[in-house]
Amino acid sequence: MDQNRKKGDTMIKELPEEERPREKMMRYGASQLTNCELLAILIGTGTKQNSALTLANSILSIEETGLAFLSDCSPEELVCVEGIGMAKSCQILSAIELGKRTAGAPRGKKIPLGSPDQVAALFMEELRHRKKEVFKVLFLNTKNEIMSIEDVSVGNLNTSIVHPREVFRSAVKKGAAAIIVLHNHPSGNPAPSRNDIDVTRRLTETGKLLGIPVLDHLIIGDGTYLSFKEQMLLDVHDSG
Repeated sequence: MDQNRKKGDTMIKELPEEERPREKMMRYGASQLTNCELLAILIGTGTKQNSALTLANSILSIEETGLAFLSDCSPEELVCVEGIGMAKSCQILSAIELGKRTAGAPRGKKIPLGSPDQVAALFMEELRHRKKEVFKVLFLNTKNEIMSIEDVSVGNLNTSIVHPREVFRSAVKKGAAAIIVLHNHPSGNPAPSRNDIDVTRRLTETGKLLGIPVLDHLIIGDGTYLSFKEQMLLDVHDSG
């Protein structure tokens, strides 16, 4: 045994075949693997001192949020783990990004949106762990199907960043019949702020003038969401 290896660090090839991550996936399916085992498969090979499983565990221990940390980290943050170079770091984050895009990707046909639940389900995994606010616009046709999606801003949401001009310029160009807007709250709490309400009011008023209504504004939290439509907040006006 390599004298430089940490005590108790079992190399994957020393595990019983049915306990090795790849073999386990082939036999039982990906859903039966732990987060550490799935990450070890992405890492591929370990180092002389540490197995891929040990490296995976080190990555999941960087922050107390565990797997959620990978949703919005940078390659440079992963490189701080000894044994994870830039190539492995990019490989891991590419897989994470593909997972997000797969979760929100239409399955080969336009999706008619009938409820806030459907909208939230499309974007929850992409947005729930983002460290910055991302404001998205969904452009819909006359059947309330998504024609296209556009990111309008990334950063703190305020009335100067999210301006009706940018939102409805694209809506007019795309021939949208209506739009739905949404953004995330990095805090995980989807309760609307004063800015959220002000932005929504300005967008709905502009939409009425242009004949392109704002059907809803969703705020995505950590596993939860708020719908302005459901909370009857689409027509909020200042009392003064």
